[in-house]
Amino acid sequence: MENLPVEIVGNILSRVSAARDVVIASTTCKKWREACRTHVHTLVFHSYNWSGYHELGTSNLENLITRTIFQTTCLHTLSIIIESDEADEFSAASVFAWLMYTRKSLRVLYCNVKTSPNIDILKECSHLKLEVLALAHLSISGVQYRYQKIPYLISLSLKNVSISALDLNLLLIACPNLEALNLVSPVIAMSESQIIMQLKTFTLKYIYVEAIGFDKFRLEADSLEVLTLKNCTLELFELVGQGSLRILKMDDVSIVHPDFGENTLNLEDVDISNFTSTWLMFYKMISKSSKLTRLRLWDIELDDEGDYLDSDSMFDCFPQLTNLSMDYSLVDDVCCYGLYGSYQFDNVVTLELGWTGIDDMFTDWVAGVLARCPHLRKLVICGFISNPKTQDECRTLAVFSSDIVRLMRKYVNVDIEFKYQ
Repeated sequence: MENLPVEIVGNILSRVSAARDVVIASTTCKKWREACRTHVHTLVFHSYNWSGYHELGTSNLENLITRTIFQTTCLHTLSIIIESDEADEFSAASVFAWLMYTRKSLRVLYCNVKTSPNIDILKECSHLKLEVLALAHLSISGVQYRYQKIPYLISLSLKNVSISALDLNLLLIACPNLEALNLVSPVIAMSESQIIMQLKTFTLKYIYVEAIGFDKFRLEADSLEVLTLKNCTLELFELVGQGSLRILKMDDVSIVHPDFGENTLNLEDVDISNFTSTWLMFYKMISKSSKLTRLRLWDIELDDEGDYLDSDSMFDCFPQLTNLSMDYSLVDDVCCYGLYGSYQFDNVVTLELGWTGIDDMFTDWVAGVLARCPHLRKLVICGFISNPKTQDECRTLAVFSSDIVRLMRKYVNVDIEFKYQ
């Protein structure tokens, strides 16, 4: 180690997950102290790294963070995450000092710190050349987009942040080169005159939204390529754009009226799980995705409302499909995704099939789907297996294992993989 250049030592220290360990390592020798001072570019302060930080006290912790940061000269990434059930508050002056000291070199900031008084974080960040900014558990109000621009910012993450719908849109305007936005459990206030939650952006390519609930949500994003919705309940979701969407992921989402317009024409990858809607709306949502190559449908609850369309009609819309993933469920003894049918998945080479509750018909369903994939190369069986407690459960599991072994003897050219939880 003593022969390593000081730059390499600094790079090694920058990869240490806790700033506390970086400080300890820097005491090894003079060379390592120099590496810490001049070549460490990443520091991570996380409350999990101090099991007894409550006993240390907020003031002492502030001093430790301040001294550590002030011992560096080229900090690129700074992560300060102090999570606590208690009302620990840092001095706003300390946070201000950290940002001002690192303003010339800092490019990535993760900040989850309660301050007293509340600091105008956007104002301070406008003095930095940040490319990545993640904020949590704070309130943002009165965004002055003309004076608080963050021109270099590419990625923005807001978690448990209180902000009005107007300020959120103004914040997007203040970041003219923003490409990625993460919204997790935001508290978004709307005026009494607002009926629809509207979010408008011209630059965003990646949007991740988690834990929101609105009656109506309208998203205008001309450059959007990847959209992820998780744990959301919406009466109406409308996407307005230029058809650039390539990847759509939804997990634990309920949308009564999904309206994607023509934005699904260029979809290549669709991953939908724990999704609730009507069959007709679901069909309209993805049926225009003729370029689709990857499709995952898992634990989907669809209400046909008398407008049921057979699964063959849906799969016929995806002639380029190569990767298909489906789970097994029964509704009135008929599989949701077509236990019976004649459509051939000619291009599917990877197939993933699974269940949440296994029964005697699962293997028959697998056999039926396999017969419709003439060029299949790989089969993945996924499922949840609890410890069999009754004789019937043991018998079902034994029969399933034997049936799968016999089935795969017919498909010797197909690799099979099991994933159990």
